[in-house]
Amino acid sequence: MSAFKGKYHDELIANAAYIGTPGKGILAADESTGTIGKRLSSINVENVEENRRILRELLFTAPGVLPCLSGVILFEETLYQKTATGKPFVDVLKEGGVLPGIKVDKGTVELPGTDGETTTQGLDGLAQRCQKYYEAGARFAKWRSVLKIGPNEPSQLAITDNANGLARYAVICQENGLVPIVEPEILVDGPHDIHKCADVTERVLAAVYKALNDHHVLLEGTLLKPNMVTPGSDAPKVAPEVIAEHTVRALQRTMPPAVPAVVFLSGGQSEEEATLNLNAMNKLKAKKPWILSFSFGRALQQSTLKAWAGKDENIKKAQAALFARAKANSEATLGTYKGDATLGEGAAESLHVKDYKY
Repeated sequence: MSAFKGKYHDELIANAAYIGTPGKGILAADESTGTIGKRLSSINVENVEENRRILRELLFTAPGVLPCLSGVILFEETLYQKTATGKPFVDVLKEGGVLPGIKVDKGTVELPGTDGETTTQGLDGLAQRCQKYYEAGARFAKWRSVLKIGPNEPSQLAITDNANGLARYAVICQENGLVPIVEPEILVDGPHDIHKCADVTERVLAAVYKALNDHHVLLEGTLLKPNMVTPGSDAPKVAPEVIAEHTVRALQRTMPPAVPAVVFLSGGQSEEEATLNLNAMNKLKAKKPWILSFSFGRALQQSTLKAWAGKDENIKKAQAALFARAKANSEATLGTYKGDATLGEGAAESLHVKDYKY
């Protein structure tokens, strides 16, 4: 058996291809209760369910935004929430032509025998959770593995363990109707240059696709959510064209053309940086057998949060800020972004958080 062929085979392929529609991407609104609390506290808003619901409704009902999106990743709480008028968020998204997704991992824990490297939890009971989420309307899932670059990191143990965890998660999702987004995030923390990041990214992605193959994952029914290949957070910056060249080359060397799309994470880049780098990749003249798109959380929400500031009277202003970023990223998936988006407050500031935890 070269690839798993279950009852959802055709649906998985169709949904993965749909998420990779050129001109569209993913809004990652899957922050855990703790993480969204940090975002809300930055604008002096209390972290209670109603405030979390108001923020998510602001995002999902912003005029003009859903046509720029093909998917939204939800946290479990959000999957079951409704608008103020009682309409389930899942229905709002589906009517807007957007597939609801769900974060299914249970966070990271330290991997014994390593220098602070991690493994991701959540395989226990995953099949049952996936069945429940599918019934609730979710059609894709996300699982984040985290690797770091250091003097001896990532270790082969961490690379192998995280690759196998991603593969196991992916096939369980596919057995239960959810397209798995495979996310091996290599943290940007450190003084390393772009060549070091490229080397590590290629080693990690090669291991991930070997594991996916070993586990008979249906590649046509998956998506990859990798880091862009960039210098470390403590190293000098380089031009978007340099990032594009190194990132696309890393993918060319490791990623099978069977996978329909790459949905990049923003990894602490500023909103504008993430958009310009994605645009440069799509302008690059090179072999690219996959759609190159986005799955941004902070890089779609930062200026929106600042514009909202927890006040009802600011909702329209905040939604306009979100539309400006969503439209810019939609254009970047086509390589047509001119750098002319209205920059809301916070759009140019770095969103890097050292050793970022969800």
